[in-house]
Amino acid sequence: MQRLHARYPFLEAAREAVATEAVDLATVVEQDPAVVDRARERVLASLEGRSTGDPRRDSRVELLSYPVARVLVSMVEERVLVRKYARAEAATAFERFAADLEDTTELKSVESTGLGLEDLLAEFDLHEATRETPDGYRVDVGTYLPLAEALRDDEWRLVNRALADGEVPVTETELHTLLREAIRSRIEDGLPFDVPEAIATALEEEAAEIRDVLADLDLTREIDTVVPDLFPPCMKALLDDIQKGEHLPHHSRFAITAFLTSIGMTTDEIVELYRVNSSFGEEMTRYQTDHIRGDSSPTEYSPPSCATMQSYGDCVNKDDLCERIPHPMAYYEERIDDADDDDLEDWREANGEEEAASGD
Repeated sequence: MQRLHARYPFLEAAREAVATEAVDLATVVEQDPAVVDRARERVLASLEGRSTGDPRRDSRVELLSYPVARVLVSMVEERVLVRKYARAEAATAFERFAADLEDTTELKSVESTGLGLEDLLAEFDLHEATRETPDGYRVDVGTYLPLAEALRDDEWRLVNRALADGEVPVTETELHTLLREAIRSRIEDGLPFDVPEAIATALEEEAAEIRDVLADLDLTREIDTVVPDLFPPCMKALLDDIQKGEHLPHHSRFAITAFLTSIGMTTDEIVELYRVNSSFGEEMTRYQTDHIRGDSSPTEYSPPSCATMQSYGDCVNKDDLCERIPHPMAYYEERIDDADDDDLEDWREANGEEEAASGD
């Protein structure tokens, strides 16, 4: 059973097992370097990709490293680390779950070392809200909505689902995705938390290393990727207006130009973007863009804040993220950070092909 808990430390039973054994976390971090090292590795690996690194053979080390890793994440207390860590833990758990489902050999008992679909549904109280059909599964809409909330592809929007009798149809693969979201949400829940001083003192060296790595990674590096689908609603609306050839007031033109320069677009790219606009003048557009960028002025201008956008009347189509984000750049950075790395790479490749084609 300990091996099952080590593979899936987010399970309630795993938490209870640790509590039942009366594990003193302060003692563990002071006297068990193998646990601390694995916890440190879990967090650092999550910063490098959607994984928590290779598991240890010792089930006890693997199990206890999970609560210690959560302590380290809480000590660093950075929102981006919380999100990346939760996603990595969920992705790792789901890789193991997928392997368990495929493992049909008699050398391994699913009951003792793996997790079945029914087990995972029961873990999150989803078994009564999910039923199998000849075409896949149907999930109660009240259960579906919070699980699909963070899934941005249009296919997850309720309007694109054949809702009937309060149930949403999903394929088996989609059900697995919803379960992965349930795992991620549980792992992220409660992070960061207050860490007792004795534990924090013992783990300060590891926490400092994680802070250094986090600082060196420059997690906004992808801000040089221009992905209009991830723009804040206000900037997406202004971009649409430009592409429709509509005239933009000065404040709106300044806002979208400052935003585009801030996310890495060159002056030439922005000039081409404005070319379809009815009020386009290349010389003036180039001058204004270079001025905002700081190339022809002593100041590099940033996009207006959300409050300023609202006062201009440019704050439109607000979504849930807008309610807790104070600046369009913060919105875009969070969307970029949350985006799947593979999806971003696919977009870069497609965009590069389009640029190459347009240059022929």
